[in-house]
Amino acid sequence: MPLLILLRHGQSTWNLENKFTGNVDVELTWQGTQEAIRAGDLLKPYSINMAYTSVLKRAIQTLEIVLHEIDKTIPITQSPALNERNYGDLQGMDKRQMERRYGVAQVFLWRRSFDSAPPHGESLKDTFERVTTYYRNEIEPELRKNNSILVVAHGNSLRALMMYLENISPQEISEINIPTGVPRVYEYDAVFRLVEARYIKG
Repeated sequence: MPLLILLRHGQSTWNLENKFTGNVDVELTWQGTQEAIRAGDLLKPYSINMAYTSVLKRAIQTLEIVLHEIDKTIPITQSPALNERNYGDLQGMDKRQMERRYGVAQVFLWRRSFDSAPPHGESLKDTFERVTTYYRNEIEPELRKNNSILVVAHGNSLRALMMYLENISPQEISEINIPTGVPRVYEYDAVFRLVEARYIKG
């Protein structure tokens, strides 16, 4: 039966510096590289046929490390549809400074709500529409062909996909945070019904 595995990239330099990263193309940190290595080790028992990633290098690097660890060469598709949410005017800004400027409640609303967008940026709703359209058109058809697929992307693009896959409400998703470098597996049955969703933690 097919598996869908979602993996948030390892820690990035701006994760470490507590900055809004969005779709700015930043590198992995040393810790992020180690998280990707560990994710690869956790995924060694799984048979993966294909991989999808965003066009941002922190996700691409994470995928490359994982594939090196599991010693597999598989088809890879990169798409901007899987990119992190655009945080607009907040990108590159320190999160604490933005809380002091706009207020904690407003920044929380921009970060965690479903339909509130930061200035000149995307809401999670915008990201949801972008990611789920791509998933339905490109990834789901491959799963239905019994391919097991790894998707390496970002906190918000994967939160959006989780909402769709697990029927999570806009209220519930505000409480969900996806850890870096921890694979989440979706297992389907023969008629493509979701059987189980779980993190692989070793």
